[in-house]
Amino acid sequence: MRTFIGIDLGSTTTKAVVLDEHQKILGRGITNSRSNYDVAASVSKQEAKIGARFTLFHEALGNDGSVEQLLANLERNFRLEQFLAELGQLKASCDVYLDHPRFKDTKTALREALAAVFRQIKQEAPGIYAPGANRKSDFFRDIAGSRFMSLAEKVSKESGVSFDSLLNIYDKSILDIEAMVSTDDMVAKQLLNGLSRAYGDMGGVNVSEAAAAEALRKVLALELEETYVVGTGYGRVRLPFPKEHIRSEILCHGLGAHMMFPGTRTVLDIGGQDTKGIQVDEHGIVTNFQMNDRCAAGCGRYLGYIADEMKIGLHELGPIAMTATKTTRINSTCTVFAGAELRDRLSLGEKRPDILAGLHRAIMLRAMSIIARSGGVTNQFTFTGGVAKNEAAVKELRQLIQENYGEMTINISAESIYTGALGGASFAHRSVLN
Repeated sequence: MRTFIGIDLGSTTTKAVVLDEHQKILGRGITNSRSNYDVAASVSKQEAKIGARFTLFHEALGNDGSVEQLLANLERNFRLEQFLAELGQLKASCDVYLDHPRFKDTKTALREALAAVFRQIKQEAPGIYAPGANRKSDFFRDIAGSRFMSLAEKVSKESGVSFDSLLNIYDKSILDIEAMVSTDDMVAKQLLNGLSRAYGDMGGVNVSEAAAAEALRKVLALELEETYVVGTGYGRVRLPFPKEHIRSEILCHGLGAHMMFPGTRTVLDIGGQDTKGIQVDEHGIVTNFQMNDRCAAGCGRYLGYIADEMKIGLHELGPIAMTATKTTRINSTCTVFAGAELRDRLSLGEKRPDILAGLHRAIMLRAMSIIARSGGVTNQFTFTGGVAKNEAAVKELRQLIQENYGEMTINISAESIYTGALGGASFAHRSVLN
């Protein structure tokens, strides 16, 4: 099967989308961006291909209601298999670093402490991927790192081993794990094991386990030919692609928004490091654009910094801001001064939800000024990027658009973070078939 792939290398996450010959989305993939851009691109591409396998497996089984439940169960159990495999690799890497001369006198105690930590994480793993489990992140580094820190601190107090030594070993080892890319054979094994787990967790499926396993093996045997790959995004110049396979993120976000919502005429994309206001025509071709200048003020990195200052998850910012009873006026969206103003507001007795509501409004005011410089808002308006998942940001955006431009269609998708990669995949398709 010929496929067309777009990879969007962002400052915080790298996304990939796989299209078939008919421009149908087969799969999407995402990973955290790394210093090694080759690995980030390869992991996101592998994740998108895994998504494609799920799509093809679904088509093979049909649209029966029980199949939907089976696929959801398979997804959870496959991710559990992935997590356990990477956890095993992380433990093995930690064991290797124990051979460093600096740990000569404490090697045995550290090995026992690490074994206790990994044993506990392994025991917790099924609960992390249980139905309805609330995970702050889907990335292995975030999940494993959070539990490692907590458990290592506890184990170090109980055993007397150095917490700093445990942390040092983990920090070195996690870099090794993030440099690994799963092979097709590893993915196939994890999917088949996940299917076995899925049937063990549920009943009432109209397809037998044997029939499902046979259908999955046929899907796994199907070659997904990489006919053409296009790279884009903040780090596109570092992607391991020839020059002719690189496209501007402005063009990709414009075309991607058009592919998702054909009526799009204005696009706002808020990424980790930049904000883009883009105007497109009826074909998704960019006619004008503006970007933030000089720094990442008011972008995803700013929100990440605020979350770190408040010691909460990035995904918690929006829900907390939605509980505000008023909107505190924020003077700056500069990342450098954000912490100082935040602490000043808190010391003056301002409530945290009110401050966060003000921060979200300040970000959207800055975004609106960029859109205005690009030509204003024209119906239809599409909001893309990771910040589009933030309900408080969306609320402020809707209000500001209504205040300044009146009623119009505002398109927001749960898959908005993949818009740039979708545009890249569309350019890949056009490069061969148009």
